[in-house]
Formats: sequence, structure tokens, C-alpha cells
Amino acid sequence: MSRFICSECGAISAIRTGKCNVCGSWGTVMQDISASAPNVADSNSERVSVRSVDVVPPERIKSGITELDRVLGGGWVSGGVTLLGGQPGIGKSTLLLQTAGVMAQKGLRVLYISGEESASQVALRARRLGADSENLYLFCSTNLEKAISEVNGHNTEFVVLDSVQAMRAPEEAGWAGTPNQVRAVAQMIVDVAKSKNVPAVLVGHITKEGRLAGPMLLEHMVDTVLIFTGEGYSSYRMLRAQKNRYGTTDELGVFEMGERGLIPVDDKSALYWNRADALVPGVSMTVALEGSVPLIAEIQTLCTATTFSYPRRTARGIDVNKLHLLAAVVEKRASIPCANYDIYLNIAGGLSIQDPSADLAACAAIVSAAIGKPLPPDCCFLGEVGLAGEVRPVTRVGLRLREAAKLGFTNAVISAREKKDEFPLGINVVRVKSLNDAIREYLV
Repeated sequence: MSRFICSECGAISAIRTGKCNVCGSWGTVMQDISASAPNVADSNSERVSVRSVDVVPPERIKSGITELDRVLGGGWVSGGVTLLGGQPGIGKSTLLLQTAGVMAQKGLRVLYISGEESASQVALRARRLGADSENLYLFCSTNLEKAISEVNGHNTEFVVLDSVQAMRAPEEAGWAGTPNQVRAVAQMIVDVAKSKNVPAVLVGHITKEGRLAGPMLLEHMVDTVLIFTGEGYSSYRMLRAQKNRYGTTDELGVFEMGERGLIPVDDKSALYWNRADALVPGVSMTVALEGSVPLIAEIQTLCTATTFSYPRRTARGIDVNKLHLLAAVVEKRASIPCANYDIYLNIAGGLSIQDPSADLAACAAIVSAAIGKPLPPDCCFLGEVGLAGEVRPVTRVGLRLREAAKLGFTNAVISAREKKDEFPLGINVVRVKSLNDAIREYLV
């Protein structure tokens, strides 16, 4: 029995309709060819105990770019397929051409398949990036069958396909970029990567809604999904793993786009901390974690008197509901009136923090702005604040304090419930039980 699936939301229906009944998208309901195909794996599989299965750690190949290796979890995995998505012009092709050039210069045979550019265009960019090598081979065509024959016919050790929307599978009907074509192209690359045990990377485009173009099945077919983002006004690019079967999805890679390509950024805290000399009320410092990377974050708060019955709360970088909650805690537990103020909170540099360890710093910034007294510039605040006003411990406080000490902080306020670990020398650790203790220490 045939079924039909929406390429936008994945909804399944028994009949084909012009408009998806779930998400309302037009022209996205396609026949699911794979539903009628026999499942060979299921017919040959048998039940086994998990203890009887031989586990072989994945073999990794270094990309040659430290930030990329860290986000991947140590490098490309042999036989693994990675999907790299991002907006047009963000630097996806530049990043992959750089890593392909580095790997080729180390002696690996690399095949770069491009369905969007000519060989001369790719070669020109490779020379500009310093990525030209005898072991880097180009195949510029939309004929996927011929491209795969190049992979099978030569001892290729790394494959890049740029992009999955530009290639066309000859056995599948439709134009390149249609959901059925994208799925067929991805399946052919997955099959050749698994059979030849070589890592492969697919480049995918982002739609105006911010999701990967193509059927939702595409993200389930691959082993790793990387998202490359950046703002048009900034030269910095962020790389995150949205899915990773071989590692964590918490790591953050930061690059700076320059004339010679993408340059890894080592001092990431400098992006979000301006080290201002003037003391201003409402500014506090904390150390946030992006995966295993500690980042110094500057929290700026402004309190202005309001004549309206409902004061305004505006937040950028944290959830506005978190600002409502923290303002209520400050007013109730610390006896600092907030109902007469419009409160504006901003995380400097465009950083977005989901980590609850920034609660104490945000509360300190609100109190500082409300009473008009600046906080000491050499102090950072680390702690989660509960509704009772208590300060709770945070994860990996030792790593955060080492980063703070390295950048010149001499004082840190943490929860009294933190374990008695060895903290770095040169930083004075102040343990507090509640928000009131922290306020009395530095603002009263």
C-alpha cells in the first residue's frame, strides 16, 4: 500500500493532496517510495544480547582545523556521513575546501564534488585559500552516478558533495532539489560512504524559515548535522552540531572570516567582553559554558522609572520569562523595589545564554542598576538563583573559575553548596548561601 509524506513536517497520509493537512504547506506532499520497498535488514536480523555484540570504537580522521574537530568530537568518522547546513554565502564551501586542502596536503586522497561551480571557480578559490594540493581532486558536474563512479574507481579517502540540492539521481524522477531527488542523492552518498568506509560531507542549504531545505528524512539519514551560522554585519561564524551519533552536540566552534578564509578564534571570551574601564551601575560578569568552552559574558541591565501600572521587561540574550522571574525574586527576597522600573537586560556581543549559572549575575546586575551602585570589575558571579532566593551550585565550576582567573578576575561569588574542590590560585572565592548574602558582600 502506497503512502504520501509531507517534506516540510513529515506528516503521513493515505492520499496525495495539494496542501498538507498538518502544516498547511502547498506542493510538499510526495509519494513515499521507501514505504513500499522491502526491508532487507529486518528480514535477515535476529535478536542478540547487547553484551554479545562486538563494539569497535569509530576510527577518526583529523580535519586539520581544531575548531571543526572539537565540534565533530575528534574528527571525521570513517564511513560516517555529515550534513553541513547554512545560509547562502555564510562560508560552508570555504570551510570544507579548507579542510579538504589540509587533509590532501597530509597525503589523503580527497574528492571535492561540486554541482554549483565550475572546476576553474573551485580551483581559483582553493589557491586563494592555500588549499591547492596534488591529492585534492575536483569533479564539477550534476551527474551523481558519474561522481560515485569516480569514488569507486579511485582509492578516495574523503568525499565532499557541494551541494545535495544541486545533484540529480538518474533513477529518480523530478528536478534536482525536489524532495524525492534530495532523498535519493543522499541515500546514494550514504551507501557509497558505508561500503567504502570513507567519511563524506553533504552541503545543504537553509530555507528562509531557518531549517534545512529538503525532506525531514534527510536529517535522519546522516550521522551528523552541523549548522553554520553568522550575522551579516559580523565577520564571525558559529559552528554547532545539531545531531551527532559519535559525539556531543554541546560544543561551539567560532571562526573569523578573512581574506585567507576562515580562521579559528582561540580567545572566544573577547567576542563578548569589552573590558570597559569605566564603572557603570547595572553591569555584572559571569562565565557561561558552550559545551566544554567557557565564555566570559557581560550582563548589562538598565532600570528606568515608569509611570505605567505594568512596568516593561525586555531581554536580549536570555528568555524574557527568566527576567520576569529574577526581577520578582529580587523584589521579594532582597527587598529591592522593581515594580516602579522598566527593566532592560542585554547580554553583550549577541551571546545567547540558556545556562542557569548566569542567574546570580543577572540578579546582581538588576540590583546594581536599581540602586545606582556599580559592581567591582574584577568580580564574576556564578550561581543559579531559586525562587526562595537561595544560590544553587553550577556545573564545572572549576573550569569556569580557571577561565576567569586566566582573564584577570580576582574575585568570584559562588554557591556555598559547591564542593570543596581545589580552585585556581590568584582568585578569591566568596561562598554565599542566598542572594542577600551576595548583595551584602558587594552592594551594601
